[in-house]
Amino acid sequence: MIMSDAAGNNRMTEQKTILYIEDDEASRVLIQRVLTYAGYRVLIASRAIEGLDLAKKHRPDLILTDINLPDLSGREITVRLRADPHLTNVPIIALTAQSHAFERDKTFVAGVTGYITKPIDVTTLTARIEEYLRGQRDAVDTSSLQAAQHAYNQELVERLEATVRELETSNRDLRRLDRIKDDFIQLTAHELRTPLTTVYGYCRLMQTSQPIQQLMMQDPDVMLCLSGLADSIERLNTVISEIVTISRIASGRVDLKLAYGNLGELIRRVIEGYQPVIEQRCLRLTYELSEWPNHFYGDLALLELAFSNIMGNAIKYTPDNGSITLRLETFDTHVRISFKDTGIGISQQDQQYIFDRFYTAGDTQLHSTSKTAFRGGGLGLGLAICRGIVEAHGGKIWVESVGCDPEKLPGSTFFIELPFQATTPSQHRRTYL
Repeated sequence: MIMSDAAGNNRMTEQKTILYIEDDEASRVLIQRVLTYAGYRVLIASRAIEGLDLAKKHRPDLILTDINLPDLSGREITVRLRADPHLTNVPIIALTAQSHAFERDKTFVAGVTGYITKPIDVTTLTARIEEYLRGQRDAVDTSSLQAAQHAYNQELVERLEATVRELETSNRDLRRLDRIKDDFIQLTAHELRTPLTTVYGYCRLMQTSQPIQQLMMQDPDVMLCLSGLADSIERLNTVISEIVTISRIASGRVDLKLAYGNLGELIRRVIEGYQPVIEQRCLRLTYELSEWPNHFYGDLALLELAFSNIMGNAIKYTPDNGSITLRLETFDTHVRISFKDTGIGISQQDQQYIFDRFYTAGDTQLHSTSKTAFRGGGLGLGLAICRGIVEAHGGKIWVESVGCDPEKLPGSTFFIELPFQATTPSQHRRTYL
């Protein structure tokens, strides 16, 4: 690499990497051009956090930073970089318009190597950069550093206090907005359910009316239209029920109706509900009914909803001719239920969020409108409802998958652990999501 010194002489040198952290675009462009022309590899960051990430990733030979940045100050950046053993000895140069001596001293207290004030003299900048790279440090009057240290500490405390107050205010606003949102969702769902009930009633009257039945027998198109109408009403009713359920779970207003029941009978009903689609898509379902206890204490209706959602998720992400295996293991105090499929799997990133409300893995534009077709769509509420129901019983739910691969089909396994004796509903009146 050929570089020119201040006198204009060319010489061969190893290319060095310089990181420049600056929020002003004009300054970034100017310095980048000057240093690139001088033969340096230049990395650019417009924010402090971005600069810290680039420094850790690339380990530059020298770092230039402005003092006034929108997220962290140049002094705070320096303190953070000096804490990294790989960057302890890297020259850090403050490039700033703050020319007051006291501001300069505070910056040296933070650990910078040099201090260059703006406006930049581009004719001497390269020579000064080379001096810092060779190990030169700016001279500092140590007698003035004690006052600067005190002022810098005070500055950090004030910034921390301001940040904490801002976060507390934002947190209060977010909680208030979250409550408003949940109330709005629940009210909207109830308002939608009222006219839907009327539509459903008229649809049933049409289906049971003798003249309509005769017309359906004579004209298959009439039967098709009425069947489509009934299916659409049923699906809309399911969506509204999901919204109401998730809203109650999120606000901690779920009251478990605890009773003893038969888990085997429960899972049998879930499987029967999906039997038509299982046969249609040629899925192989394996389970042993004798594994499931016939004496279990919990809210059986909510547990049936949770198991149905997990089962539907397995069906949705398993291609035709795939297999789904249900297992139940019994322990002293709890049972562990697993739903294992041979589907496309779940990426490590998605595994962190799939139990959150309204989160849908993959590209939603690729989803079909069917909730049981391969990679069919949904509102992203099913798994969130499952988590709320399971945690309301004092249990836990999680997923294991090596990743997502539509070609190799690594599959996924959902696990649910439930205690034999669910605790009282009052102990779970909190926000689960």
